Amino acid sequence: MKFIVQKFGGTSLVSDEVRVKVAAKVLEARQEGYTPVVVVSAIGRLGDPYATDTLLSFAMESGGDLMPRESDLLMSCGEIISGVIMASTIQKQGCPAVFVTGLQAGIITNNDFNNARIKKINPEYIVKQAREGKVVVVAGFQGATEEGEITTLGRGGSDTTAAALGVALNAVRVEIYTDVEGIMTADPRIVDDARPLALVTYNEICQLAHEGAKVIHPRAVEIAMQKGIPLRIKCTFSDAPGTLVTSGGEVYKGAIDITRDRTITGITYIQDITQIRIMTDGAPDILNFQAKIFKAMALAGISVDFINVNPEAVLFTVRNSVAGKAVQVLDTIGIQPVLLPDCAKIAAVGAVMTGVPGVMAKIIEAFSIEKIQILQSADSYTSIWVLVRREDMEKSINALHRHFGPGNH
Repeated sequence: MKFIVQKFGGTSLVSDEVRVKVAAKVLEARQEGYTPVVVVSAIGRLGDPYATDTLLSFAMESGGDLMPRESDLLMSCGEIISGVIMASTIQKQGCPAVFVTGLQAGIITNNDFNNARIKKINPEYIVKQAREGKVVVVAGFQGATEEGEITTLGRGGSDTTAAALGVALNAVRVEIYTDVEGIMTADPRIVDDARPLALVTYNEICQLAHEGAKVIHPRAVEIAMQKGIPLRIKCTFSDAPGTLVTSGGEVYKGAIDITRDRTITGITYIQDITQIRIMTDGAPDILNFQAKIFKAMALAGISVDFINVNPEAVLFTVRNSVAGKAVQVLDTIGIQPVLLPDCAKIAAVGAVMTGVPGVMAKIIEAFSIEKIQILQSADSYTSIWVLVRREDMEKSINALHRHFGPGNH
């Protein structure tokens, strides 16, 4: 059997009309000779009656905070509801289908409720049902411990389910269906001429996902990458080919001349962050002083990002929502930081920028033309990051897209 895993998000399941479109894509895969395994998220988003956040909100309004074990039991219900309905929809199209929970699918996790990690998958039951000619619909976002306790996989958990099943079934590919036509060069809500990318590498999409792009969860990409299972990001509502995510050797081999010369693949962003600056040049023991700062943040459970450390100062960013807590923590160890709230981190990602001269020069030139101040910068072999004020974020993204977007290298 040639398995493919097809994952459909909540916006792909919100109505009978849309679910019929989903069933058509599943049946099309069968007609092409594949054995599709369908992974579903909960229906809709917050406010929709069966969305996970709606169920949680109802429970907390009714009974207060939930224990992690009980919240996982509740959160698993959204995918069970959508899975049963999706299996029924496929059956109405004249195709046998069966729904299975994460436990029935053989997904075994650790005991970390609300953010469990998959330890192993035994796909025996899925394979048995598939051999009987049925389309297997699997609840995404969930699994179970060795003892049978229901767990959920955290943010992006349905993507993770799909990728892990793809590996366990040795699938030809994993298809992630969403409401956009693939991975875009930038957020189309900000950049009018943003375009879908035909191909990206695992490393590029991981970096884009970590830096704010929300089309696929980076954990899912990392799982697929371990076994080289291709991912294709597609739109439920069109027949566009979407974006193929695969190894760098496939993306940049000679047959694909159009992508070989691109320096920047995509531009993404994280907003609502605060820059924290601490002067260190007057400290008697600078190294100990610097270590004390980050130890205090870690002990307080505050995640820091965009870290620059030099003999004169320590700079890092935190979410706006925890900036006040960070100041209080630093005050307890006698440190008075300087804060710049409401910033945005812009990331320009490209697997082939390593060793290419002039990339930073073009970024600075783009910002100079628009008179945008760069507050911080950093780079790695696949990314360059700049910190700007939130008010300059959209202008920054558009400036970079004009310099590095389609047709510009």
